[in-house]
Amino acid sequence: MANESLIAVFIDFENLAIGLRPGRFQADIVLKRFLERGRVVYKRAYCDWSGYRNDVRDMHKQGIELVDIPQTRASGKNSADIRMVVDAIDLSYAKDHIDSFALITGDSDFSPLASKLKENDRRVIGCGVRKSTSDLLINSCDEFIFYDDLVEKSQRKHTRRKAAVSASDSKTSTKTRGKDKTKPKAKAAVSESATDASREEGIDRLVQIVGSLEEDYSPLWSSLV
Repeated sequence: MANESLIAVFIDFENLAIGLRPGRFQADIVLKRFLERGRVVYKRAYCDWSGYRNDVRDMHKQGIELVDIPQTRASGKNSADIRMVVDAIDLSYAKDHIDSFALITGDSDFSPLASKLKENDRRVIGCGVRKSTSDLLINSCDEFIFYDDLVEKSQRKHTRRKAAVSASDSKTSTKTRGKDKTKPKAKAAVSESATDASREEGIDRLVQIVGSLEEDYSPLWSSLV
């Protein structure tokens, strides 16, 4: 635990949403990847959430704090960017135990932030959509993860799991059909056994009757002989 990396996650949500259209951001697969690097102790997403209400529930589900930056004509998108930069720098000075910062964005405007965090002896992990990520930002991070690769890996894993479940169900169904086929044979065997037993019982009774007749009519049999 002493050597475990503590990670703070900062999400430039609008940048991701624009890059992913018409898809939606899956925060869970990104956080799972970060958990391979250490323990996530801080999660914030910045955006004017009035335009992304359908995503709010999913973000809350992952325990992500939403920082709402309403857009005005005067402020524009840069207001969210500025707030994210200020919070990240402030956290790097206030919380010495947090040694890694994850910047989920593809915006080159965050390159100076990445450089500043590295100056403060923090490891910087970037994550963004491949088609909308700046090379400048990629080069500014210690490590960069493409969101597209995480989604593809997750889909392959889901497909393999689904195929395994399907194969297991098919095998179980085959075994069941095999058992069903043996049932008529078993019934036939039981039926034949019952018939044989009945035949033997009939023969035994016939023998008994003949024996009884011999005893009752022995004089007659003697005279005939």
